[in-house]
Amino acid sequence: MPNEERCELPASNLSDHEALELMKKYKNIAVVGLSSNPEKPSHYVPKYLQEHGYKIFPVNPTLKSEVLGEKAYASLKEIPEKVDIVEIFRPPGEVLPIVKDAVGIGAKVVWMQSGIVNNEAAKAARNGGLAVVMDKCMMMLHQKMSE
Repeated sequence: MPNEERCELPASNLSDHEALELMKKYKNIAVVGLSSNPEKPSHYVPKYLQEHGYKIFPVNPTLKSEVLGEKAYASLKEIPEKVDIVEIFRPPGEVLPIVKDAVGIGAKVVWMQSGIVNNEAAKAARNGGLAVVMDKCMMMLHQKMSE
């Protein structure tokens, strides 16, 4: 991974309060990069969200069946239902094509998990009418909301 990807900081970002408002409003989440390994955040974060009333759509071309009891999809474009939030668990350099697909399917929010920042992709998402959250964990924010 090039140094600029590891060091990039969000040029602009929603506050925790604004991000929490999005989580209250939207409940259908496509999780790009969802893992079948229960020890990885890309598995236990979506599992937590699922256990708290969110509908999860696993998106990972290497998963050939179900994960978390849900059918896995190879891409966002394959999901037959409405997606509100596209939660991304992929390296920053892989985010832009995901954002373009998120715009294409009519998602409302692109959410890059903790440690993931891509300002070019964020700009593309905003230009496509999506709200953007970068470098924040949905599970941690939900736990704050529940306090």
